[in-house]
Amino acid sequence: MKQGNLLILVFLLAYCFGSVCVINAEDPYRFFTWTVTYGTRSPLGVPQQVILINGQFPGPPIEGVTNDNILVNLINKIDEPLLITWNGIKQRRMSWQDGVLGTSCPIQPNSNWTYHFQLKDQIGTYTYFSSTSMHRASGAFGALNVNQRSVIFVPYHKPDGDFTLLVSDWYKMGHKALRKRLDSGRALPLPDGLLINGASKGLAFTGEHGKFYRFRISNVGISTSINFRIQGHMMTLVEVEGSHTLEEVYESLDVHVGQSLTVLVTLKAPVKDYFIVASTRFTKPVLTTTAFLHYKGSKTRPSRPLPIGPTYHIHWSMKQARTIRLNLTANAARPNPQGAFHYGTIPISQTLVLANARTKIDGKLRYTVNRVSYVNPTTPLKLADWYNIPGVFDFKTIKNIPTPGPSILGTSVLDFALHEYVEFVFQNNERSIQSWHIDGTNAYVVGYGTGTWNVAMRKRYNYVDAVSRHTFQVYPMSWTSVLASLDNKGMWNVRSQIWSRRYLGQELYVRVWNNERSLYTEAEPPVNALYCGKAKRPV
Repeated sequence: MKQGNLLILVFLLAYCFGSVCVINAEDPYRFFTWTVTYGTRSPLGVPQQVILINGQFPGPPIEGVTNDNILVNLINKIDEPLLITWNGIKQRRMSWQDGVLGTSCPIQPNSNWTYHFQLKDQIGTYTYFSSTSMHRASGAFGALNVNQRSVIFVPYHKPDGDFTLLVSDWYKMGHKALRKRLDSGRALPLPDGLLINGASKGLAFTGEHGKFYRFRISNVGISTSINFRIQGHMMTLVEVEGSHTLEEVYESLDVHVGQSLTVLVTLKAPVKDYFIVASTRFTKPVLTTTAFLHYKGSKTRPSRPLPIGPTYHIHWSMKQARTIRLNLTANAARPNPQGAFHYGTIPISQTLVLANARTKIDGKLRYTVNRVSYVNPTTPLKLADWYNIPGVFDFKTIKNIPTPGPSILGTSVLDFALHEYVEFVFQNNERSIQSWHIDGTNAYVVGYGTGTWNVAMRKRYNYVDAVSRHTFQVYPMSWTSVLASLDNKGMWNVRSQIWSRRYLGQELYVRVWNNERSLYTEAEPPVNALYCGKAKRPV
C-alpha cells in the first residue's frame, strides 16, 4: 500500500474509532494525490523553469462543497522543502493544517505528507499556493472553489457555466534567482508581465449569447494589484472571499494581491469575440495581459482599442472598495442571514495597530511590522506551544502599537484569549500599496482612510454592512481597519501577501488560546505530524 493511502486509512480509522467521530453522510471525503516537480514552460514566450503540480501549471483546481473533507497527499519532488497553504480556508480547530512554517515542519525533498482539512461552514472563491521561500513566484498555485450544499440557496440564479481565472504577475527570473536577489539586500524589480491561468495571450473562454456565466477571479501574483474588465460587458459582483455582496454592477474591478471575488456576466452583446483584460495598478509602466471572451458561433476576432482601466488613481480604488458591501439578507454557507451577526455592536476587547516599514538591518533590506522583522525559528511555533518547548518564541518581542526605536530581527507572536473581539488597524506609512492577510478567520473591513489612524477614525466606520474577507488592501500613506472575532483556537499567520515583503520579514503570528484541552475547540496534533527543530515525536 502506498504511504499516502496508508495515511488516509489511518485518518479514517482515527476519526471513526476515536472518542469523536466526524464522518457522516453529509461530510463527504475528496482524495487527491499531488506530485510537485520542476518543468519547463514559456509563460512570457521564453522557456524557463516552473513548479508543476501533477504536471500542471497552474496546479489542478479543487472543486469542493461546504463541509467537504479534503485529503491531499503531497509528494515533494523538487530540491527544496515545501509547504502548501490554503488561502482563506479557516482550518477550524486545525491550525496544524494551515501549511505555513509557524504551524508545520516543511515537507522535505523526496518525501510526502497528507493534508487533511474540512471546508467547514465556508463557501466561495479561494486559492492555494506554496508558502515556503519564493516558490510561489514559479508556480505551485491553483484554484480552490467551494460550492454550496444542495439545501442552501445562493442569492442569484444558477449560472449557465463557470470560469475560473487566476491572474498573476510574472518574472522571467525563477524563484531561486529572485530569492538570491532578496538575500543580497536588493528589492525586486517590476514584474516582466501578467498571466491569466498561466498564459500571457491566446486563452479563450466560450459562452452562448443570452446566457450568463460566473467568473471566479483571483490575484495569485506576488507583488502587484490588478484591474480586471471585459470589453463591452458589465460585471455584477456577487461574492468576495466567502461573503455574498450587494449586487453592484461594475465596468472594472480592482483585485489586490491574494484577493478573490466572483462576478456574473450576461452575454448579450453582438455575437463576436471580446477582450478580457487585466492590467497592473499603481505601477509605472502599466503591464497588461488579455484573454478572449468567445461567443459560440463567432467568426469575428476581438477589436482594439482595449477597454481603458484605471492606472494610479488611488482615490478611485478606495472609493470603489467602499462600495463593496455585505448582502445582509442573503445567507452564505449556512442558512442564517449574513446580517444576523451584528458585528458593529460587539465591544472591542483589544486594538492592534500594525505599521509596516522598509528598513535596513545589518546593511541589508528588510521589512518590519512595528519595528520587528520576522525570522522563522527552526521549531514551528505551534509545536513549541503545544509541547511547552522553551526558547522558541515569547509574547514580548513585538508591541501591539508602533513604538520608536531601532528595527530588529525577531519572532513576533501576539497572544489573545479565545473569543476576543479585536480591532486590527493596518497602518501604511509607505508610498506603495500593501496587501495583508489573516489566517484562521475572516474580518469585517470597516474603514479605509488616508494619513495616520487614531480613535476618532471610528466615527467613519461602517458598522452595518462591511464585507467580511481574509485579505485587505492598505493604500499608500493610509490605513485600513478590520474587526475580527477570534473564535478559532490555534496559531495563525498574519502576513503581507506581497511575497518579497513577507520573505524579508513582514509577518507575525497571533496565538488564540484558552487553557482548556478539548476536541470541541482544538484538535490534537495529527497522527502524521512532522517534527523538526526542538520538537521530537512523542513516544
